[in-house]
Amino acid sequence: MTTLVWFRQDLRLQDNPALSAALNDGHIIPIYIQAGDVDTAREGSAARWWRHHSLSDLASGIAALGSRLIIRQGEPLAELQKLILQTGATAIVWNRRLEPAAIAADQIIKAALKADGMNARSFNGNYLHEPWEILNKQGQPFQIFTPYWKAKIAAGLDFSIQPAPPSLPPVDQRLESLAVEALELLPNIPWDKNFYLEWIPGEAGAWTRFEQFLPKIDDYAEARNFLVGTGVSKLSAHLHFGEITPRQIIRHLLDMRGSVLESRGVAHFMRELGWREFGVYLAYHFPHTVDTPLDKRFNRFPWRDAPDDLRAWQRGQTGIPVVDAAMRCLWVTGWMHNRARMIVASMLTKNLLIDWRLGAAWFMDTLVDADLGSNTAGWQWTAGTGADAAPYFRIFNPMLQAEKFDPEGTFIRRWVPELARADTKTLFAPWEARSTDLLSAGIILGTTYPTPITELAGSRARALASFAQIKKY
Repeated sequence: MTTLVWFRQDLRLQDNPALSAALNDGHIIPIYIQAGDVDTAREGSAARWWRHHSLSDLASGIAALGSRLIIRQGEPLAELQKLILQTGATAIVWNRRLEPAAIAADQIIKAALKADGMNARSFNGNYLHEPWEILNKQGQPFQIFTPYWKAKIAAGLDFSIQPAPPSLPPVDQRLESLAVEALELLPNIPWDKNFYLEWIPGEAGAWTRFEQFLPKIDDYAEARNFLVGTGVSKLSAHLHFGEITPRQIIRHLLDMRGSVLESRGVAHFMRELGWREFGVYLAYHFPHTVDTPLDKRFNRFPWRDAPDDLRAWQRGQTGIPVVDAAMRCLWVTGWMHNRARMIVASMLTKNLLIDWRLGAAWFMDTLVDADLGSNTAGWQWTAGTGADAAPYFRIFNPMLQAEKFDPEGTFIRRWVPELARADTKTLFAPWEARSTDLLSAGIILGTTYPTPITELAGSRARALASFAQIKKY
């Protein structure tokens, strides 16, 4: 029996349930299909860069085991049907994606394949638990994270992990396959040049990143908040593309520590894995929330139409140093620290009163870890429109955030070099500095660095008034 193993968001050979199941059945042919619309999860330019390199790594790994990754491009069902005719395959397996559009597409594909007589099976390859397995006592989905996470712990985290196969059966060399380069996932303009200094996509790169993080994990509870980013794992893109899984991570921690919950740092890190799954969980149970607020009252909210302010925010030219540093870091590296994500999202949705969906769309295009569930949940949390959302009166003060989580100004000085010579107090709020301090640091507000596009205290008051009105509905 020949089985097609369809890789999508599971670009790895270890702990791959679909691959393991197919190998138990007999001969396999590994395949990858790049959909014409790129991806049903709205994959952006930065994530396409990552996918290119992750696919190249997967193809190399499969070749090293004696097989070939067959790459095609086009409408997935049509390409699968072509492959079935060309190979005589009688079965196809894949690991599930859980974005709403992906679920709908996969249901159509599975039904069509089964109607053709194919044995089509899907597996949970990327998550600790299926979203329908974790429900409250009333059988309803959770909308608050803490009880959700407790339910996941109660459901069990002691998973067995399947090793990578020692070899794979050969694939007929006559079977047509595209090169990864033919998918044209890389940009035509080299805005990605610094990505190569930051990231090593692929399964081996994921494990290298994880192993580099492990010596710091006990300090994670406190260190994760500092904007320089040395205390976090930076595994988000590796997790998104399935190069490493939460089950593998927790299994490794269990084997290394025994009880992972005894260490405060490890427990906090595991909660962050839980938050990642909570975003997917919410998108599964409340699929409309990828585009609309979970809290329906916010359908009436009077978001500002302010394209100039949006553009200044996107380009890191708001005149608020910590916000600008975070946005420039995102553009150059394709990544942003989680606390920085909250700071810039609060700035956009609260101080500027710009629709959270515009910020979410920018993140989806510029993040290498552009995960629809996590991104949507994060933006709705900050905007106060989603599940377990921050209360409407919680508005991050960017100056206080910088003072607390970038106390030496290291992060801001790196990404806003025009302010690098300023003393720390001036660095956090240059518009409040004395003219002599600005002059000695070589700063001319409005010339070498922007004046703030909004007045923080006044915009905070405006936001509080606007959000208070919506709470009346």
